[in-house]
Amino acid sequence: MAELKALIFDVDGTLAETERDGHRIAFNETFKNHQLDWFWSDELYGELLAVTGGKERMKFYLQRYQPKLPQLDDLDAFIAMLHKEKTALYNQIVATGQLPLRLGIKRLLLEAQQAGLTLAIATTTSPENVATLLQHSLAPDAVSWFRVIAAGDVVPAKKPAPDIYNYALQQLDLPPENCIAFEDTANGLKSALGAKIHPVITISYYSQNEQFTGSPLVVDHLGEADIPCNVLSGQLNSSSYVNVAALRHLATSW
Repeated sequence: MAELKALIFDVDGTLAETERDGHRIAFNETFKNHQLDWFWSDELYGELLAVTGGKERMKFYLQRYQPKLPQLDDLDAFIAMLHKEKTALYNQIVATGQLPLRLGIKRLLLEAQQAGLTLAIATTTSPENVATLLQHSLAPDAVSWFRVIAAGDVVPAKKPAPDIYNYALQQLDLPPENCIAFEDTANGLKSALGAKIHPVITISYYSQNEQFTGSPLVVDHLGEADIPCNVLSGQLNSSSYVNVAALRHLATSW
C-alpha cells in the first residue's frame, strides 16, 4: 500500500491545450519571419508530436520533409536560434490569456495544496514556457506552488525516456510509489512508467487515438463536481471527477 505524497504534472496538452493553438502557431510565425517555406498544418503537427522537444521536432521535420535543404555551417545553432524566437512568440501568445487551463486542473491543484500534497512539474518544454503559462493561466504566483519544476534541457534524453521523471523524483527526494504523474500522450506515459511512477492520463486533442496500456486511469479530463469526466480505462472509485480522495484510493491499490 503506497501513501500518496506528490503529484507531478506534464505541461503541454496536460495543463492546457497548448500544442495546436500555441506552439504550432508560434513555430509557423517563426518560419514565416525567416522566409522559410515551411508550414506545419494541424494534421502535420499531430504527426510531428511523436518527437518530443521543439528543437528535436524541427530536426525530424527537416529530415523527413526537407531533405534537399542546403547545408548549413551549423545546423544545431540555426535550429537553436529558431527555437529561441519561437519560444518568445509562444510566450506572447500565452501572455494574452488565449490558452486557458484544462477542465479541473486549477481545482485539483488547489485541493492538493490544501491536502498537504507536494506539487511538481516534469516536462520537455522550456522553463520560460512553464513559468509564462502558470503565471498567466493559473495565478501570478503559481510558479511558487510547485516545489520542483523539471523542464527543458535539464536532462539530455527527453520523453519517452524516463530521465525527466527520475530527475524530478531525485529533487523531491521521494520514491516513485509515493507519486502520481499526469500525462496526455503515449510518450509521456512511457516516460512515467520508465521511472516506475503510476500515471493518470487525460487525453488531449492530439492524443485521442493513442494507446495507453499501463495507465491505471485514463479520462477525457479531470472534471469538476458538476461536470463529470468520462473514464475511458480503469476505475475512479465512487467519484465522478478526479480529486485527491480518488487519487489516494487509486494509490492504495498499487
